[in-house]
Amino acid sequence: MNHFLPFFPLNLVVYPKEKLNLHIFEPRYKQLITECYAQHTTFGIPCFINNKIEGYGTEMRLLAISKIYEDGKMDIETQGLRIFKLLSFENPVKSKLYAGGEVQALELIDDASEPITTQLIGQVKQLYSLLQLNLNLDFKLYQYLSFELAHKIGLSTEQEYQLLTMPSEKSRQEFLVTHLQNAIPLIQDMERTKERIRLNGHFKHLDPLNF
Repeated sequence: MNHFLPFFPLNLVVYPKEKLNLHIFEPRYKQLITECYAQHTTFGIPCFINNKIEGYGTEMRLLAISKIYEDGKMDIETQGLRIFKLLSFENPVKSKLYAGGEVQALELIDDASEPITTQLIGQVKQLYSLLQLNLNLDFKLYQYLSFELAHKIGLSTEQEYQLLTMPSEKSRQEFLVTHLQNAIPLIQDMERTKERIRLNGHFKHLDPLNF
């Protein structure tokens, strides 16, 4: 079903259930958030990438206004609800300071494949081991694992946006698997280069060669 949303375009990608803290300082967005709070309504974050509004974004719920400053600026807590396709864009909305437009919710398909999911989890663990980082994540907790991992494996903003537009969980996981298949060998090469640099100038114990 189509519906209207006030818009807060940002140069980032937000996924369903993701929490996002924002500092609100522009008059148009102070107006937007004040109205959402008073009317218990939602707002949309259309993705703004390469200096243009893209065709998809995320509907957001305002969880709390954690602080209001003397000049009216605010710190707010929000959470992603659902992905939408942008149908129209009005800037500004009549009698308002902010933009808005009609959107259509993207229906997500829960079609994850166990072999792909297992491969993806293995690659993510390998990545974090190479980077010597802790991965505090219970993979079984998430209905859409791809959304939970998207910000954690080095995707560009453009790649994160491409993932946002895919309704199929299987397709999203395959996308992440391909990314990691390309990224992990590069990181392995980087680690080998770092090791060679560390060894340079040090005494080396070399086994004699048999000819």
